[in-house]
Amino acid sequence: MTIADSASSSVSEPDPVIYGTCPPPHPQLQVSVIIPARNEAHHLIDTLDALRRQCRPDGRPLPATHYEVLLLLNNCTDSSEQVARQYQQAYPAFPLYIEAVRLPAGMANVGTARRLLMNEACRRLQQVNPTGGIIASTDGDTVVDPQWLYQIIGAIREGNEAVGGRILTRPDGCSVRLNHLRDVTYRMLIAQVEARLDPQPNDPWPRHFQHFGANMAVTCTAYLRAGGLPRVPHLEDEALYRALLRTDARIRKTPAVRVFTSTRLAGQATIGFSEQLRYWQRQNQQQQHQLAEPADGIIHRLRYRHALRTLWQAYGERPADAVSVNQQLSQVAATLSLGAGWLQQLLGRCRYFGECWELVEQEIGTNWAVLYPPVSIVRAITDLRQFLRQPTATLTPTR
Repeated sequence: MTIADSASSSVSEPDPVIYGTCPPPHPQLQVSVIIPARNEAHHLIDTLDALRRQCRPDGRPLPATHYEVLLLLNNCTDSSEQVARQYQQAYPAFPLYIEAVRLPAGMANVGTARRLLMNEACRRLQQVNPTGGIIASTDGDTVVDPQWLYQIIGAIREGNEAVGGRILTRPDGCSVRLNHLRDVTYRMLIAQVEARLDPQPNDPWPRHFQHFGANMAVTCTAYLRAGGLPRVPHLEDEALYRALLRTDARIRKTPAVRVFTSTRLAGQATIGFSEQLRYWQRQNQQQQHQLAEPADGIIHRLRYRHALRTLWQAYGERPADAVSVNQQLSQVAATLSLGAGWLQQLLGRCRYFGECWELVEQEIGTNWAVLYPPVSIVRAITDLRQFLRQPTATLTPTR
Protein backbone atom coordinates (compact mmCIF):
# COMPACT_ATOMS: atom_id res chain seq x y z
CA MET A 1 0.00 0.00 0.00
CA THR A 2 1.24 3.46 -0.90
CA ILE A 3 -0.07 6.41 1.11
CA ALA A 4 -0.39 9.61 -0.88
CA ASP A 5 1.20 12.90 0.12
CA SER A 6 -2.26 14.41 0.44
CA ALA A 7 -2.72 12.45 3.66
CA SER A 8 -0.25 14.78 5.35
CA SER A 9 -1.35 18.04 3.73
CA SER A 10 -3.28 19.22 6.77
CA VAL A 11 -3.19 18.33 10.44
CA SER A 12 -7.00 18.44 10.39
CA GLU A 13 -7.33 15.68 7.79
CA PRO A 14 -8.07 12.19 9.16
CA ASP A 15 -5.45 9.50 8.70
CA PRO A 16 -6.20 6.82 6.10
CA VAL A 17 -7.60 3.46 7.21
CA ILE A 18 -4.76 1.01 6.65
CA TYR A 19 -6.26 -2.24 7.92
CA GLY A 20 -9.56 -2.04 6.07
CA THR A 21 -9.23 -5.49 4.52
CA CYS A 22 -8.30 -7.50 7.63
CA PRO A 23 -10.96 -9.46 9.57
CA PRO A 24 -13.19 -7.53 11.96
CA PRO A 25 -12.12 -7.46 15.62
CA HIS A 26 -13.14 -10.40 17.79
CA PRO A 27 -16.09 -9.60 20.10
CA GLN A 28 -13.92 -10.46 23.14
CA LEU A 29 -11.05 -8.19 22.09
CA GLN A 30 -9.54 -6.28 25.02
CA VAL A 31 -6.10 -5.18 23.77
CA SER A 32 -4.82 -4.20 20.36
CA VAL A 33 -1.00 -4.38 20.24
CA ILE A 34 0.69 -2.12 17.71
CA ILE A 35 4.20 -2.52 16.25
CA PRO A 36 5.73 0.01 13.84
CA ALA A 37 8.71 -1.58 12.12
CA ARG A 38 11.23 -0.69 9.44
CA ASN A 39 13.96 -3.12 8.40
CA GLU A 40 13.59 -5.38 11.44
CA ALA A 41 13.96 -8.74 9.68
CA HIS A 42 16.56 -9.92 12.22
CA HIS A 43 14.38 -9.10 15.24
CA LEU A 44 10.79 -9.75 14.16
CA ILE A 45 10.61 -13.46 14.95
CA ASP A 46 11.71 -12.92 18.56
CA THR A 47 9.27 -10.01 18.89
CA LEU A 48 6.33 -11.99 17.52
CA ASP A 49 7.21 -15.16 19.45
CA ALA A 50 7.01 -13.23 22.72
CA LEU A 51 3.60 -11.82 21.84
CA ARG A 52 2.23 -15.17 20.67
CA ARG A 53 3.30 -16.83 23.95
CA GLN A 54 1.55 -14.42 26.32
CA CYS A 55 0.37 -16.11 29.50
CA ARG A 56 -1.04 -15.69 32.99
CA PRO A 57 1.11 -16.02 36.15
CA ASP A 58 0.18 -19.72 36.42
CA GLY A 59 1.49 -20.34 32.91
CA ARG A 60 -1.88 -20.75 31.20
CA PRO A 61 -1.95 -19.02 27.79
CA LEU A 62 -3.75 -15.73 27.48
CA PRO A 63 -6.75 -16.36 25.18
CA ALA A 64 -5.94 -15.31 21.63
CA THR A 65 -9.44 -13.83 21.43
CA HIS A 66 -8.49 -11.20 24.03
CA TYR A 67 -5.77 -9.49 21.98
CA GLU A 68 -4.54 -8.89 18.47
CA VAL A 69 -1.29 -7.64 16.95
CA LEU A 70 -1.17 -4.95 14.26
CA LEU A 71 2.22 -4.89 12.53
CA LEU A 72 2.94 -1.96 10.22
CA LEU A 73 5.99 -2.39 8.00
CA ASN A 74 6.83 1.04 6.67
CA ASN A 75 9.28 1.71 3.84
CA CYS A 76 11.21 -1.52 4.43
CA THR A 77 14.11 -2.38 2.14
CA ASP A 78 15.01 -5.71 3.76
CA SER A 79 13.09 -8.99 4.08
CA SER A 80 10.88 -7.84 6.97
CA GLU A 81 7.65 -8.40 5.05
CA GLN A 82 8.68 -11.87 3.92
CA VAL A 83 9.63 -12.84 7.48
CA ALA A 84 6.34 -11.51 8.85
CA ARG A 85 4.17 -13.18 6.18
CA GLN A 86 5.89 -16.52 6.71
CA TYR A 87 5.33 -16.19 10.45
CA GLN A 88 1.66 -15.43 9.89
CA GLN A 89 1.31 -18.55 7.75
CA ALA A 90 3.15 -20.71 10.29
CA TYR A 91 0.82 -19.66 13.13
CA PRO A 92 -2.64 -19.08 11.62
CA ALA A 93 -4.35 -19.07 15.05
CA PHE A 94 -2.20 -16.13 16.19
CA PRO A 95 -4.19 -12.89 15.58
CA LEU A 96 -1.45 -11.11 13.62
CA TYR A 97 -2.46 -8.56 11.00
CA ILE A 98 0.21 -7.15 8.69
CA GLU A 99 0.29 -4.13 6.44
CA ALA A 100 3.27 -3.01 4.39
CA VAL A 101 3.12 0.64 3.33
CA ARG A 102 5.19 3.15 1.42
CA LEU A 103 5.04 6.48 3.20
CA PRO A 104 5.99 9.65 1.29
CA ALA A 105 9.13 11.48 2.37
CA GLY A 106 7.31 13.87 4.69
CA MET A 107 5.59 11.00 6.51
CA ALA A 108 8.30 8.32 6.46
CA ASN A 109 9.04 8.40 10.17
CA VAL A 110 8.17 6.51 13.33
CA GLY A 111 5.83 9.27 14.50
CA THR A 112 3.54 8.80 11.51
CA ALA A 113 3.76 5.00 11.66
CA ARG A 114 2.86 4.82 15.35
CA ARG A 115 0.04 7.34 14.94
CA LEU A 116 -1.49 5.39 12.04
CA LEU A 117 -1.32 2.22 14.13
CA MET A 118 -2.71 3.69 17.33
CA ASN A 119 -5.58 5.34 15.49
CA GLU A 120 -6.38 2.05 13.74
CA ALA A 121 -6.18 0.10 17.01
CA CYS A 122 -8.52 2.62 18.63
CA ARG A 123 -10.97 2.37 15.74
CA ARG A 124 -11.05 -1.43 15.92
CA LEU A 125 -11.37 -1.56 19.70
CA GLN A 126 -14.26 0.88 19.72
CA GLN A 127 -16.22 -1.42 17.45
CA VAL A 128 -16.41 -4.10 20.16
CA ASN A 129 -15.28 -2.48 23.42
CA PRO A 130 -16.24 1.23 23.38
CA THR A 131 -15.26 2.02 26.98
CA GLY A 132 -12.69 -0.60 27.99
CA GLY A 133 -10.39 -1.08 25.01
CA ILE A 134 -6.61 -0.86 25.53
CA ILE A 135 -3.99 0.15 22.94
CA ALA A 136 -0.59 -1.41 23.76
CA SER A 137 2.56 -0.27 21.97
CA THR A 138 5.91 -1.95 21.44
CA ASP A 139 8.67 -1.98 18.80
CA GLY A 140 9.99 -4.37 16.18
CA ASP A 141 13.32 -4.88 17.98
CA THR A 142 11.73 -5.51 21.38
CA VAL A 143 10.83 -8.69 23.29
CA VAL A 144 7.97 -8.36 25.76
CA ASP A 145 7.75 -10.25 29.04
CA PRO A 146 5.59 -13.44 29.02
CA GLN A 147 3.04 -11.70 31.28
CA TRP A 148 3.22 -8.34 29.53
CA LEU A 149 -0.43 -8.18 28.48
CA TYR A 150 -1.70 -9.75 31.69
CA GLN A 151 0.07 -7.08 33.74
CA ILE A 152 -1.14 -4.26 31.47
CA ILE A 153 -4.75 -5.43 31.74
CA GLY A 154 -4.36 -5.73 35.53
CA ALA A 155 -3.02 -2.18 35.85
CA ILE A 156 -5.91 -0.78 33.82
CA ARG A 157 -8.44 -2.74 35.86
CA GLU A 158 -7.05 -1.04 38.98
CA GLY A 159 -8.40 2.24 37.62
CA ASN A 160 -5.42 3.50 35.64
CA GLU A 161 -5.88 4.95 32.17
CA ALA A 162 -2.35 4.50 30.86
CA VAL A 163 0.67 2.33 31.64
CA GLY A 164 4.35 3.04 31.20
CA GLY A 165 6.41 -0.13 31.45
CA ARG A 166 10.08 -0.79 32.17
CA ILE A 167 12.35 -1.02 29.14
CA LEU A 168 15.37 -3.15 29.96
CA THR A 169 18.50 -3.74 27.91
CA ARG A 170 20.62 -6.86 27.87
CA PRO A 171 24.37 -6.63 28.65
CA ASP A 172 25.96 -6.59 25.21
CA GLY A 173 29.31 -4.84 25.55
CA CYS A 174 27.90 -1.51 24.33
CA SER A 175 30.58 1.17 24.75
CA VAL A 176 28.18 3.53 26.52
CA ARG A 177 26.53 1.03 28.86
CA LEU A 178 27.96 2.82 31.92
CA ASN A 179 26.42 6.09 30.72
CA HIS A 180 23.09 4.32 30.25
CA LEU A 181 23.20 2.76 33.72
CA ARG A 182 24.03 6.12 35.30
CA ASP A 183 21.12 7.71 33.47
CA VAL A 184 18.72 4.95 34.58
CA THR A 185 19.94 5.22 38.19
CA TYR A 186 19.48 9.00 38.16
CA ARG A 187 15.96 8.80 36.75
CA MET A 188 14.91 5.99 39.09
CA LEU A 189 16.03 8.11 42.04
CA ILE A 190 13.97 11.02 40.72
CA ALA A 191 10.95 8.71 40.48
CA GLN A 192 11.47 7.75 44.12
CA VAL A 193 11.78 11.39 45.20
CA GLU A 194 8.67 12.20 43.18
CA ALA A 195 6.71 9.44 44.93
CA ARG A 196 7.71 10.99 48.25
CA LEU A 197 7.23 14.69 47.53
CA ASP A 198 4.30 14.68 45.09
CA PRO A 199 2.65 11.28 45.63
CA GLN A 200 -0.08 10.07 43.29
CA PRO A 201 -2.51 7.49 44.73
CA ASN A 202 -2.67 5.54 41.47
CA ASP A 203 1.13 5.40 41.01
CA PRO A 204 2.75 4.51 44.35
CA TRP A 205 6.28 3.35 44.97
CA PRO A 206 7.73 1.06 43.65
CA ARG A 207 7.48 2.79 40.31
CA HIS A 208 9.86 3.99 37.59
CA PHE A 209 10.32 6.79 35.05
CA GLN A 210 9.71 5.32 31.59
CA HIS A 211 6.78 6.01 29.26
CA PHE A 212 8.14 5.18 25.82
CA GLY A 213 6.76 3.58 22.67
CA ALA A 214 8.53 0.26 23.16
CA ASN A 215 6.44 -0.37 26.29
CA MET A 216 3.35 1.69 26.88
CA ALA A 217 -0.42 1.28 26.88
CA VAL A 218 -3.42 3.59 27.02
CA THR A 219 -7.17 3.16 27.12
CA CYS A 220 -9.10 4.37 24.09
CA THR A 221 -10.99 6.76 26.36
CA ALA A 222 -7.83 8.48 27.61
CA TYR A 223 -6.26 8.40 24.13
CA LEU A 224 -9.21 10.23 22.60
CA ARG A 225 -9.49 12.69 25.50
CA ALA A 226 -5.84 13.62 24.96
CA GLY A 227 -6.47 14.23 21.27
CA GLY A 228 -4.73 11.08 20.03
CA LEU A 229 -1.07 10.82 19.11
CA PRO A 230 0.25 14.27 18.12
CA ARG A 231 1.45 14.71 14.53
CA VAL A 232 5.20 14.80 15.12
CA PRO A 233 7.95 13.02 13.15
CA HIS A 234 9.77 11.66 16.19
CA LEU A 235 9.59 11.52 20.00
CA GLU A 236 5.92 10.77 19.41
CA ASP A 237 5.76 8.70 22.60
CA GLU A 238 6.95 11.67 24.65
CA ALA A 239 4.41 13.89 22.89
CA LEU A 240 1.61 11.46 23.75
CA TYR A 241 2.79 11.26 27.35
CA ARG A 242 2.68 15.06 27.59
CA ALA A 243 -0.82 15.09 26.10
CA LEU A 244 -1.95 12.51 28.67
CA LEU A 245 -0.43 14.55 31.51
CA ARG A 246 -2.12 17.65 30.14
CA THR A 247 -5.52 15.94 30.56
CA ASP A 248 -4.75 14.42 33.99
CA ALA A 249 -4.78 10.82 32.78
CA ARG A 250 -4.09 8.33 35.56
CA ILE A 251 -0.72 6.90 34.49
CA ARG A 252 0.84 3.91 36.24
CA LYS A 253 4.57 3.32 35.77
CA THR A 254 4.71 -0.21 37.05
CA PRO A 255 7.87 -2.35 37.17
CA ALA A 256 5.69 -5.43 36.50
CA VAL A 257 5.22 -4.47 32.82
CA ARG A 258 8.62 -5.26 31.28
CA VAL A 259 10.26 -5.57 27.88
CA PHE A 260 13.80 -6.09 26.63
CA THR A 261 15.10 -4.02 23.75
CA SER A 262 18.32 -3.62 21.78
CA THR A 263 21.06 -1.08 22.49
CA ARG A 264 22.09 -0.59 18.89
CA LEU A 265 23.75 2.68 17.98
CA ALA A 266 22.21 2.66 14.49
CA GLY A 267 18.51 3.08 15.19
CA GLN A 268 15.61 3.53 12.77
CA ALA A 269 14.60 6.95 14.16
CA THR A 270 16.67 10.09 13.70
CA ILE A 271 15.96 11.05 17.32
CA GLY A 272 15.42 8.55 20.11
CA PHE A 273 17.26 5.98 22.21
CA SER A 274 19.88 5.25 19.55
CA GLU A 275 20.61 8.95 19.16
CA GLN A 276 21.02 9.24 22.93
CA LEU A 277 23.54 6.38 22.84
CA ARG A 278 25.46 8.11 20.05
CA TYR A 279 25.47 11.36 22.03
CA TRP A 280 27.00 9.59 25.03
CA GLN A 281 29.54 7.97 22.74
CA ARG A 282 30.62 11.39 21.46
CA GLN A 283 30.80 12.69 25.05
CA ASN A 284 33.09 9.82 26.04
CA GLN A 285 35.31 10.33 23.02
CA GLN A 286 35.68 14.01 23.90
CA GLN A 287 36.16 13.18 27.61
CA GLN A 288 33.16 15.29 28.60
CA HIS A 289 31.21 14.81 31.82
CA GLN A 290 27.70 13.39 31.70
CA LEU A 291 25.56 16.24 33.07
CA ALA A 292 22.13 16.37 34.73
CA GLU A 293 19.80 18.67 36.64
CA PRO A 294 21.04 18.97 40.26
CA ALA A 295 19.19 17.31 43.12
CA ASP A 296 18.15 20.58 44.77
CA GLY A 297 16.47 21.78 41.58
CA ILE A 298 14.53 18.53 41.29
CA ILE A 299 13.51 18.55 44.96
CA HIS A 300 12.34 22.17 44.90
CA ARG A 301 10.40 21.75 41.67
CA LEU A 302 8.56 18.67 42.95
CA ARG A 303 7.70 20.38 46.23
CA TYR A 304 6.33 23.41 44.41
CA ARG A 305 4.37 21.17 42.05
CA HIS A 306 2.76 19.39 44.98
CA ALA A 307 1.92 22.70 46.66
CA LEU A 308 0.38 24.03 43.47
CA ARG A 309 -1.54 20.79 42.88
CA THR A 310 -3.03 21.08 46.37
CA LEU A 311 -4.02 24.70 45.71
CA TRP A 312 -5.53 23.83 42.33
CA GLN A 313 -7.68 21.15 43.94
CA ALA A 314 -8.76 23.53 46.70
CA TYR A 315 -9.48 26.26 44.16
CA GLY A 316 -12.01 24.05 42.41
CA GLU A 317 -13.48 22.23 45.40
CA ARG A 318 -13.85 25.03 47.99
CA PRO A 319 -14.64 28.37 46.32
CA ALA A 320 -15.74 29.76 49.70
CA ASP A 321 -12.11 29.55 50.85
CA ALA A 322 -10.86 31.60 47.90
CA VAL A 323 -9.24 34.26 50.10
CA SER A 324 -7.19 31.71 52.03
CA VAL A 325 -6.28 29.86 48.85
CA ASN A 326 -5.17 33.07 47.13
CA GLN A 327 -2.92 33.94 50.07
CA GLN A 328 -1.18 30.59 49.78
CA LEU A 329 -1.08 30.96 46.00
CA SER A 330 0.71 34.29 46.35
CA GLN A 331 3.40 32.60 48.44
CA VAL A 332 3.91 29.87 45.83
CA ALA A 333 3.97 32.46 43.03
CA ALA A 334 6.67 34.43 44.86
CA THR A 335 8.91 31.38 45.31
CA LEU A 336 8.58 30.60 41.59
CA SER A 337 9.12 34.25 40.56
CA LEU A 338 5.67 34.32 38.95
CA GLY A 339 3.00 36.98 39.09
CA ALA A 340 0.30 36.08 41.61
CA GLY A 341 -2.42 37.46 39.33
CA TRP A 342 -1.17 35.41 36.38
CA LEU A 343 -1.06 32.25 38.47
CA GLN A 344 -4.51 32.91 39.93
CA GLN A 345 -6.01 33.32 36.45
CA LEU A 346 -4.25 30.16 35.32
CA LEU A 347 -5.73 28.06 38.11
CA GLY A 348 -9.15 29.50 37.39
CA ARG A 349 -9.18 28.71 33.68
CA CYS A 350 -7.36 25.35 33.50
CA ARG A 351 -9.67 22.35 33.41
CA TYR A 352 -6.82 19.97 34.28
CA PHE A 353 -3.91 20.40 36.68
CA GLY A 354 -1.55 18.88 34.12
CA GLU A 355 -2.37 21.69 31.72
CA CYS A 356 -1.74 24.23 34.47
CA TRP A 357 1.63 22.78 35.48
CA GLU A 358 2.84 22.57 31.89
CA LEU A 359 2.24 26.30 31.48
CA VAL A 360 3.98 27.02 34.78
CA GLU A 361 7.03 25.00 33.70
CA GLN A 362 7.17 26.91 30.43
CA GLU A 363 7.03 30.21 32.33
CA ILE A 364 9.79 29.37 34.82
CA GLY A 365 11.98 27.38 32.41
CA THR A 366 14.78 29.83 31.61
CA ASN A 367 15.04 31.22 35.12
CA TRP A 368 15.06 27.70 36.59
CA ALA A 369 17.98 26.64 34.42
CA VAL A 370 19.95 29.67 35.67
CA LEU A 371 19.12 28.95 39.31
CA TYR A 372 19.98 25.26 39.02
CA PRO A 373 22.63 24.75 36.31
CA PRO A 374 23.58 21.19 35.33
CA VAL A 375 26.08 19.25 37.42
CA SER A 376 27.90 15.96 36.98
CA ILE A 377 25.37 13.14 36.98
CA VAL A 378 27.51 11.31 39.54
CA ARG A 379 27.14 14.22 41.95
CA ALA A 380 23.39 14.45 41.27
CA ILE A 381 22.99 10.73 42.02
CA THR A 382 24.94 11.09 45.27
CA ASP A 383 22.81 14.06 46.38
CA LEU A 384 19.52 12.35 45.52
CA ARG A 385 20.55 9.27 47.50
CA GLN A 386 21.49 11.45 50.44
CA PHE A 387 18.09 13.15 50.34
CA LEU A 388 16.26 9.82 50.25
CA ARG A 389 18.17 8.64 53.32
CA GLN A 390 16.57 11.44 55.34
CA PRO A 391 13.75 10.22 57.60
CA THR A 392 11.42 13.01 56.50
CA ALA A 393 10.99 15.18 53.44
CA THR A 394 8.61 17.85 54.70
CA LEU A 395 11.03 20.71 55.26
CA THR A 396 10.22 23.91 53.39
CA PRO A 397 12.66 24.39 50.49
CA THR A 398 15.03 27.33 50.56
CA ARG A 399 17.23 28.87 47.92
